[in-house]
Amino acid sequence: MNNNVKLEALLFWKGEPVAKKELLRLLSFSKEELGEALVVLRETLSKRGTTLLEKGDEVSLVTAPECSTLIEELRKEELSKDLGRAGGETLAIILYKGPVTRAELDYIRGVNSAFILRNLLIRGLIERISNPNDQRSYLYRPTSELYAHLGITKKEELPEFKRFISELESFTKHQEEKDQEYASS
Repeated sequence: MNNNVKLEALLFWKGEPVAKKELLRLLSFSKEELGEALVVLRETLSKRGTTLLEKGDEVSLVTAPECSTLIEELRKEELSKDLGRAGGETLAIILYKGPVTRAELDYIRGVNSAFILRNLLIRGLIERISNPNDQRSYLYRPTSELYAHLGITKKEELPEFKRFISELESFTKHQEEKDQEYASS
């Protein structure tokens, strides 16, 4: 399998920008090999619905500019749908506990949150930021626009903030105790 195919597969699988340094590590490429793979992949994708985006030190697969009208129509349709219970639940966790990692969200909810996070990001309700404690993951937090829409300036102004945080901490502690009990048996 050639390097540009490996690169494309990894970027597709990640579904988010990846630092070139991380690509070098994950693919065991030299800088020259990565540079060549980027050139070949960009050329290969030039006639397709996706393209390669290099922004600073990060690389990602994105939809091709020629498809913007189609994507915008699909996006509008998706945004008109109700968030649903899972979306509301995830948004509440991010609002009250955020910034939070996807792993923390998955742990609290007990299910994979990737699709819900994508919907919340597309709607502009949350934003993804670098995790200062782990460069391989991101943190999710509410956007300023969401705070403005809710009429608050800080999360402590959310309804029943102290009670929710207390219950969340209690739940997390209980889950950790169950996990330790399970691990020791």
